[in-house]
Amino acid sequence: MSDVVAEGDAKPTKQFSVYEATSEELIERSMAPIKKEFLCPPPSRSLKQSDVKAPHPSLVQEKKSKRQLKRERREKCAINLCPQVSRTEDVDSCQYKEKCRFNHDIQAFKAQKPDDIEGQCPFVASGIKCQYGLSCRFFGTHKDLSGISDAEINFFNKETQRLLWKNNMTFPKADAKLKSLGLMGHAKKSNVAQENDAEKPLDGAQTNEDVDIPGPLETEDVRPTKKAKSDETSKLGHIIDGVMNVDDETEKTGNSTSKAKIEDDEDIIKVIETDGSLKSHPREKKKLIDFRDKLYLAPLTTVGNLPFRRLCKVLGADVTCGEMAMCTNLLQVRTAFFEGKNRIDSLISDIGDWGATAVTIHGRSRQQRYSKSADWDYIYQCTKNASPNLQVIGNGDVYSFLDWNKHKSDCPELSSCMIARGALIKPWIFTEIKEQRHWDITSGERLNIFKDFVRFGLQHWGSDTKGVETTRHFLLEWLSYTFRYIPVGLLDVIPQQINWRPPSYFGRDDLETLMMSESAGDWVRISELLLGKVPEGFTFAPKHKSNAYDRAENG
Repeated sequence: MSDVVAEGDAKPTKQFSVYEATSEELIERSMAPIKKEFLCPPPSRSLKQSDVKAPHPSLVQEKKSKRQLKRERREKCAINLCPQVSRTEDVDSCQYKEKCRFNHDIQAFKAQKPDDIEGQCPFVASGIKCQYGLSCRFFGTHKDLSGISDAEINFFNKETQRLLWKNNMTFPKADAKLKSLGLMGHAKKSNVAQENDAEKPLDGAQTNEDVDIPGPLETEDVRPTKKAKSDETSKLGHIIDGVMNVDDETEKTGNSTSKAKIEDDEDIIKVIETDGSLKSHPREKKKLIDFRDKLYLAPLTTVGNLPFRRLCKVLGADVTCGEMAMCTNLLQVRTAFFEGKNRIDSLISDIGDWGATAVTIHGRSRQQRYSKSADWDYIYQCTKNASPNLQVIGNGDVYSFLDWNKHKSDCPELSSCMIARGALIKPWIFTEIKEQRHWDITSGERLNIFKDFVRFGLQHWGSDTKGVETTRHFLLEWLSYTFRYIPVGLLDVIPQQINWRPPSYFGRDDLETLMMSESAGDWVRISELLLGKVPEGFTFAPKHKSNAYDRAENG
């Protein structure tokens, strides 16, 4: 006979609620312990259609193909003013004239140009002349240009770029020096053979004057031939077993300019310089960077651009690194490829002997990504196995000055800690570490930090419409990280951990509430506070998607 349990005898399971849970229970579930007074009330079960938030028109609804984007860029070029005409306000100043792919109609450009953005031109504010002229979105502030110096342009002009692209750029000073040293390149054997054949009379008593014989390529100015002239040989010396030896008299008088070792293989003749006088001078050698206790901003994709790195320097970073680039690494993109199969500990003892002066270790495998916390015990193990002359820099989940202090105290051999996501979410972490405090930053202070980024962005990408929209794009990419920051004053337990997920909550003012929104539409609204209204047809979707993002259509 089977046991039957009456329906009324079953014990009801208590449903978890963030409004009733303790801070410890929330932390155990990796949820941020927000103070109860800042928690949003539970949503009503009967939601009216009027309460549904309309999607922001600038959110991406469908992805466009590369061909569509290219066609749109071409169409936009027809209404963009020529950069040269924009700077000079003279339609005849463009060297390409009617062949120029940009617009030369100043009046038509002014008629369709968007309104100026509120504020001052970032170049004029810095005391330099704006190179964007009429195209600048702050052109109204260009009225008084007296005493303004020209901008320092950190790029090549179009003609120089064209010569470099076509490999037609000449370097007379460098070529003259290399030619004097006999290091102007490698001579092809076929060229040498052709030259030797060209100097010999042909069978049938014909000479070079009688027959059109193809001679060596015209490479005298760039590639020396193998055959040495007799007068030069008598002055400098002779070749024995592939090594050029200097005559005793020449060596005594000091007239020899160099010694060269010539290696001959099937295809080319290599000239290897062995003259000690050409070795690097001690003052020319690169100085080793001392990374000990330096605040290091990790290389970052997309957001690790120059304006963001400048911002981090202002906020206390000591060392910054440019954006990530594709390269072939020793271990590949951390501790290992697969979780549980770490490999760097077996190699790190030899890395210093291979010539490296520093190595960074990210305490995760490629497979693991951000699903678990960084393995700092493994970083400590590798650090202790490293040679004394190798600086080891750890990386992973540093989000407060307490994290920094713990890693440095747990492993004194560790040179420094590299900060990545922590700096993306709150770049003022460098200030917190240097000042050893939890900064309860206000929404107004955070807005000023965004303004600094916008100013650096306009100086870097330009103050014309293209530069403004490029700055907006990277600002939005950055805002897709900053919304995860939870202000110190809203937490029951500090500091915030990087893997905490906040419940639905609101800030101490409207601006703070807007900044913590996970809606991409609200990020666009923040950009409009700093860079004006988005242009017609503007679209945006974050490049780095995660479970923390809401759907694009929720606005």
